Amino acid sequence: MTCASCAARIERRLGKLDGVDATVNYATEQAHVRFPESVPTQDLIDVVEKVGYTATVAAPEKRAAEETGDLLGARLVVAIVASVPVVLVSMVPPLQFHYWQWVAFALTTIVVFWCGYPFHRAALVTARHGISTMDTLVSLGTLAAYGWSLWALVFGTAGFIGMTHEFTFRPGAHDASGQIYLEVAAGVTTFLLAGRYAESRAKRRSGAALRALLAVGAKDVSMLRDGIEQRLPVSALRVDDEFVVRPGEKIATDGRVVRGRSAIDTSMLTGESVPVEVAEGDTVAGGTLNTDGLLTVRAERVGADTRLAHIAKLVTEAQSGKAHAQRLADRVSAVFVPVVLAIAAVTLAVWLLLGREVTEAFTAAVAVLIVACPCALGLATPTALLVGTGRGAQLGILIKGPEVLEQTRRIETVVLDKTGTVTTGRMELERVVAVLGVDRDHVLALAAAVESGSEHPVAQAIVRAVPGVLPVSGFVNRPGIGVEGVVDGHSVQVGRATGAMPPELHGLLPDGLTSVIVSWDGEVRGALVVADAVKPTSAQAVREIRALGMTPVLLTGDAEAVALAVAREVGIDRVIADVLPAQKAETIARLRKEGAVAMVGDGVNDAAALATADVGIAMGTGADAAIEASDLTLVRGDLRSVPDAIRLSRRTLGTIKGNLFWAFAYNVAAIPLAATGLLNPMIAGAAMALSSLFVVGNSLRLRRFR
Repeated sequence: MTCASCAARIERRLGKLDGVDATVNYATEQAHVRFPESVPTQDLIDVVEKVGYTATVAAPEKRAAEETGDLLGARLVVAIVASVPVVLVSMVPPLQFHYWQWVAFALTTIVVFWCGYPFHRAALVTARHGISTMDTLVSLGTLAAYGWSLWALVFGTAGFIGMTHEFTFRPGAHDASGQIYLEVAAGVTTFLLAGRYAESRAKRRSGAALRALLAVGAKDVSMLRDGIEQRLPVSALRVDDEFVVRPGEKIATDGRVVRGRSAIDTSMLTGESVPVEVAEGDTVAGGTLNTDGLLTVRAERVGADTRLAHIAKLVTEAQSGKAHAQRLADRVSAVFVPVVLAIAAVTLAVWLLLGREVTEAFTAAVAVLIVACPCALGLATPTALLVGTGRGAQLGILIKGPEVLEQTRRIETVVLDKTGTVTTGRMELERVVAVLGVDRDHVLALAAAVESGSEHPVAQAIVRAVPGVLPVSGFVNRPGIGVEGVVDGHSVQVGRATGAMPPELHGLLPDGLTSVIVSWDGEVRGALVVADAVKPTSAQAVREIRALGMTPVLLTGDAEAVALAVAREVGIDRVIADVLPAQKAETIARLRKEGAVAMVGDGVNDAAALATADVGIAMGTGADAAIEASDLTLVRGDLRSVPDAIRLSRRTLGTIKGNLFWAFAYNVAAIPLAATGLLNPMIAGAAMALSSLFVVGNSLRLRRFR
């Protein structure tokens, strides 16, 4: 497929089969098809082939062929090297040496037929089915310019030694056989090839979201066979196999704990910032991290049945729904191209019917094709996109493609993930509370001393808050309860608050935060409040989002009390908490019924929601799966980049629309001049080049974006 209209054409043809519902994604070059068992897969492939394309049943991890992009790059390099001298020698008479026209002809032949092959092939394929696209105009325009030049060189006067171009605004029969348009054929091919190559590079990355998701899981596993551990690839796991998970290792697949206790970091799947305590009989998910104890797990789901694989499936399905975000230029090509071809044919016929010379008639028709050749139209989107994305990269904002820009202007709601997006994703000590008569620093010092023997993330947050940790003896770790030890002559216990809050601490602890109770010598002395710290710039970012006319919403897998506490701190009114990964995507889909939604997240658990949203925005400090499933990536991880990204996207879209308007305005003004014989094809070529320069210059203004 060479443009979004190709995808739409295939989609329509597949949809004509009984019971078939198809969505064709131009960016990923895949069709997501639902069809009854009565329709063989081969029938679907046959339909695609009858339209003039090819199809195979794709493996989930299959990526677009890189050879295509590499070959396009080679064609572009050759085109630039060959076309630059052609354009210079053709347009600057002092550079025209003996036989210059034949050297230019040889170089242009390479550019038109080898470098421009993708355009000619696409035009031929669509022509066989009675269809015209932008490739049709590119092919006809370049071949007409090349063919006329060949005729002028061989049968006209253009091939004589010492021939130089004479610039005239109005063509005439007396000089038509001495005019060649090689610079037009070479220049148009090179410009549009550059745009096609930039587009190809973006498409080659389109399959990375799924690969990033699959990469989150463990690669190998310590499997138990007859009581003996064997290190094997995860693919060897079967249901009911038992495997060992040590502290710091990822859990290989979904299963149930049969021996051991530990704290599991599930943030990558659930968004829960506080590790979950698990013991014998509890279920665990593949891809989550064992932070504390030694576990033996029995596999319950493997391969495509795991929660991680389910999230990957959600991302794939959500991405397939983006096929309808088509290139702005392609939307009008279905009308523009046939009209231009008709005008050229009518021009030729009218001039001949009026009894004018064949050379004059053909010159006018060629001028129409050349002046209408959509170079500026083809550059309108890629150049603005390249400059806009380049400026975005300098500001730490990565934009994936033009369909993203089209969506940003409609955004009404910005949904923010909590852990790692609004917050740092790392537990920090927020407050020390002591009962009456007890020094708070003393509470912290004794607690940190005992917690120094634990690897639990909450314990590490407490230890980091103390410059020098006191020595501890008799350390005991009681999984699910807490830790204890002897510090400075006191028997100290530190543990999570369970059940009713001790009366000594009533009214002293804030709601929505994790509290750790500190006791020594049998009495409660105080508590430590630990929380996932809010990023210092999050509140400002929320204010800027509101200033752009959008409503911020906090969406998280965390408990509601925790989410409300964070929302109050940053100024968000609407909170949706206790949401699982699959429910996140469903929640986004529900919010989209109220208006266009942008989703901002950083974890694997956000990947499906990011792909479901109208615009997915990933924090670059987060998981690769989230980054690859998103439309925009914020490299710095600073939430203030969200309003910046939306402003830049809207500015870039405005530039693209301006480019398209002037490109069409140029065609509307120039085509009548060419058709009435008032425009020499040489001048038409120069005007076409100037329109392209205008589009490029307009796009370069984006470099000044602040």
